[in-house]
Amino acid sequence: MNLFDRVTLLATGLVAIYLLFRFYEDYRRSAGKATQNIYHMVAFAVLLVAGLLLIAFGYDALESPLVVVVAALIPLGISVGLVAEFVPRFEKHYLAFALVGVVAIAVTRLGGSPAGLATGVLVVFHSLAGLVILGVPLLVSSQGKAPGAFAWVSVGGLLIDAGGVALAFLKAGRQFLFFSADVVFAILAPLLLLMSLAFAWGFMKHMVARRSL
Repeated sequence: MNLFDRVTLLATGLVAIYLLFRFYEDYRRSAGKATQNIYHMVAFAVLLVAGLLLIAFGYDALESPLVVVVAALIPLGISVGLVAEFVPRFEKHYLAFALVGVVAIAVTRLGGSPAGLATGVLVVFHSLAGLVILGVPLLVSSQGKAPGAFAWVSVGGLLIDAGGVALAFLKAGRQFLFFSADVVFAILAPLLLLMSLAFAWGFMKHMVARRSL
């Protein structure tokens, strides 16, 4: 990992800290009613820790199965938060799905399962969470339930989905589309920063619009 990657990951961490503060502020302002903020805070706290681990240990940290398991909380946490806010009747069901996903990823990664099975489980849950992050903001912004800028959260979902699936295939010794190992590690740090900025812009615009109602 070079200096550019470390500086970029540090910037990603600063964006994550900013989001943690704003989600907590929104949760406190809602008197504990906006529970989606809890899920988002979990996701971005994990992003912050993951970024710091990468800065400290380089991309070798991605070889740890535990890091893979914990990192899955990022897309799953964000997607649960979106469901909790916009489709609350399915919150408990989707939360159960997310918890099953974390357990399944942990069992296959830490339990010595074949690489193909572990990769398949990770890709399934990561992709489904990414589809929720991609689809929900586009849908609610098109319906006028959120500002148009909220669609930037979908952009963040697209980036996290592509990066996560590419890494999963690399862990299995395969290549996803044109994402070779050299390509993935060359773009990973900028990808994480762009992802966090897209999330920050979309979520902040939504919070501001909601407070003005």
